[in-house]
Amino acid sequence: MVGSIISAIIIGAIIGVLGRLVVPGKQDISIVLTIVIGIVAALIGTFIARALDIANTGGIDWIELLIQVVLAAIGVAGVAGAMGRKA
Repeated sequence: MVGSIISAIIIGAIIGVLGRLVVPGKQDISIVLTIVIGIVAALIGTFIARALDIANTGGIDWIELLIQVVLAAIGVAGVAGAMGRKA
């Protein structure tokens, strides 16, 4: 259980950072918020991949990873845009 949580945080951080790198320009959001967005994107991406029956393949699940990174990029861009409008 604890290992799963730690894995989700690590994978979410990687997904969040990759999503942030995909978005052009500077994003004025914290690294913690980036990680949270990455964790949410990883969970939603896994759900979508399982719903499309592409989650379990031999080796690395590249399509699932792509879905997760795209969702993270959308999340980072959305949050950065919303925070930029408030300032």
